[in-house]
Amino acid sequence: MLGRVSSLVTILIFAQTGILNSHHEAAHWSCDSNTDTHVQAHFNPGRITLDGQVDDWKEIDGSAFSVLPALDPDADKAYNGGKMAVKASHDGKDVFFMLQVDGDYTYSEGYSNKTASVAFMFQIGENASYHRMGGCEEEPDTCTSKSCKGHEVDLMHFSIGTAIPGRLYGGNLLDNSEGNGGDRFGHLVDLYCWNPHCRYLDGYGPSVNDTSAQNDWKGTWWHSSLTHSGFIKDDSPYSSSNQSGTYYFEFSRPLRTMDHLQQDAQFTIGKTSKMSVAFWYPMDGKPWHGSGHFSINCDWILLDILPDSSELTKVPQRSSWDAATAFSLLFSVVAFCISIFVGHRVSRTKNIPFTPMSNL
Repeated sequence: MLGRVSSLVTILIFAQTGILNSHHEAAHWSCDSNTDTHVQAHFNPGRITLDGQVDDWKEIDGSAFSVLPALDPDADKAYNGGKMAVKASHDGKDVFFMLQVDGDYTYSEGYSNKTASVAFMFQIGENASYHRMGGCEEEPDTCTSKSCKGHEVDLMHFSIGTAIPGRLYGGNLLDNSEGNGGDRFGHLVDLYCWNPHCRYLDGYGPSVNDTSAQNDWKGTWWHSSLTHSGFIKDDSPYSSSNQSGTYYFEFSRPLRTMDHLQQDAQFTIGKTSKMSVAFWYPMDGKPWHGSGHFSINCDWILLDILPDSSELTKVPQRSSWDAATAFSLLFSVVAFCISIFVGHRVSRTKNIPFTPMSNL
């Protein structure tokens, strides 16, 4: 009974975001990808605050990508708002991401498919392809952790229809205490999948649920048309519709998580991972659907988690301390030798006999 309730919850969550829709690709899907594209996460401790204000990202380099339809990556059908900037950073414990993309402001509270939305996808299994989100050939009624082993991908999806700009969403005590990757407050959810039709919240699965899972992500959003911070729900829709401007999304998660179910990608400093970013937007005011998203590339791009560059470039320098230390050591050795010599000479001196006064 519990399993059926959990499965129903999962289906309802996916239905809300529209990501249960079938992926109907173009008849002749092809990909002209630059497989050497990198996003570099440099070591920047104490730099990033997740608040939607991106001034703290100004000195961090990023990469700009044309945003193409995921199922028909034709340059002629690119998102008309322009390119998406993707930036990454890390502090040795957490990895941070910032997405920036132009778009007129649109917000309909409670209707996620009438607002902007973003997602990350990371390779977990060695055989997991970008195409078909892991590429497992199994159907929804046969895909399992065994039949699709090696095709696991990690997903994070943020639909802002219930999220207040500038507020933090994602992992929270209530959902994590139930052992899943959900977010009942802002719908910043942590998922995994083997193909577009076999997707689940972390902790849920086709046959068994595991209560050790949790949502490891935090994130927020902002739009440049918003005039002040400190919004609350009563301020919705927070700005006037159709104002031109730019969307900003900020996220973080630990480099390493407590996952032991092959549902989270694990990042290592000095190593490279494979990732992608998706973007949904209500084009011409029409609600988006799950498979109608844009992507920054038609294949994986590379995420480099770089070590502290100061440690790599640090060159040992000689200082005045070295000379002073050497002189002090030499002086100590000489003094020690002299003391031994003097002591030896004194010990060889003949004793003078003592003559009592009564014998004088």
